[in-house]
Amino acid sequence: PELPDTVWSADFMSDSLHSGRRYRTFNVTDDFNREALHIEIDTSITSARLVRVFEQLQREHGLPQVLRTDNGPEFLGEVFTAWAKEAGMAIQYIQPGKPNQNAYIERFNRTYREEVLDQYLFTSLDHVREATYWWMIEYNEERPHDALDDMTPLEARQQSAGNSIYELST
Repeated sequence: PELPDTVWSADFMSDSLHSGRRYRTFNVTDDFNREALHIEIDTSITSARLVRVFEQLQREHGLPQVLRTDNGPEFLGEVFTAWAKEAGMAIQYIQPGKPNQNAYIERFNRTYREEVLDQYLFTSLDHVREATYWWMIEYNEERPHDALDDMTPLEARQQSAGNSIYELST
């Protein structure tokens, strides 16, 4: 994409706390500047929860024209698909078994797993959330990305300022 907030990618990951209790992360990135927009962390994340996440993102960024995702049940559920349609956000489902069609989020997931999830024996969901919060600041605001000509995602967004898919009303 040539502008921020045009195409976002989303995906789920799973991991375990030190106790063995399983949890999931729901990751959303902007394909334009590789920005980590949101990582939701909990033991269960439903379609209704996805709606709440996207309503929060809508307040912060607006919504993308297109959300690229796999065919997971949360993305196919009536609650989420009806909300997305009403909000004007098209959902582009990748072909089953073709994660390379969602390469931006798959690459992000690998980095997040290597740099956060695999680095710690988390004892609580709050511990995962705190480590993720600080990592997202570093990832978005401090770390240059090769794919962005050594800019951070924040710098790439700022450089595109004034260029938007949204028109200002006068």
